[in-house]
Amino acid sequence: MGKKELTRRQNLIDQFVASFKKLDEMTAFDHDPIAIELASAEMNEFGFREWRAKEVNTNPAALDALYAKLPARFPPIYEQLVLSYRWAEVDLRLFRLLPNPPGSDLKGLQEQIITRDPAIWDCLSKSGYMQFGKGPDMDYDPVCFDLSSRTKNGDYRVVKVDHEEILCNDRLKVVAQLAASFEDLVLETIGLAAKK
Repeated sequence: MGKKELTRRQNLIDQFVASFKKLDEMTAFDHDPIAIELASAEMNEFGFREWRAKEVNTNPAALDALYAKLPARFPPIYEQLVLSYRWAEVDLRLFRLLPNPPGSDLKGLQEQIITRDPAIWDCLSKSGYMQFGKGPDMDYDPVCFDLSSRTKNGDYRVVKVDHEEILCNDRLKVVAQLAASFEDLVLETIGLAAKK
């Protein structure tokens, strides 16, 4: 990958992360240890602390241990995002992005994807899907990369899967396509934030 493409991706990621504070209140509630760890010391007008995404420079070798557990690589933009920032769960109106907790490695992200809900992980991974988010607000449906749709540039179609079908019937049911690719979802999120 050339320097120009790397710069383009990083600019897109920076805009995407900047959209977090436009689309979510980013309140650090006591029940969310990741948000608390990323919270500022100052209280807002409602008496709560707010968290902020933290810019980091994670060694790309940290992906090796994570990829050893996953069925496929991340799309390039998501991969660069997890190496460049740490964040708590954030509601971006179209979906909630699973957290990438602070740390020197990516074990926190691995826990969010794989061990947080093993029944969902097991069904998704066996069926060719990899979760990176959930539905917006209180919607628990996994938002996933459809691994069967990998493009030549390494991106995937983004779909939402019915969590009740998995948990109640041990069956996978795609209920919506959110975007033709992760890059398209990032661009749509940036566009939504620009309207705020």
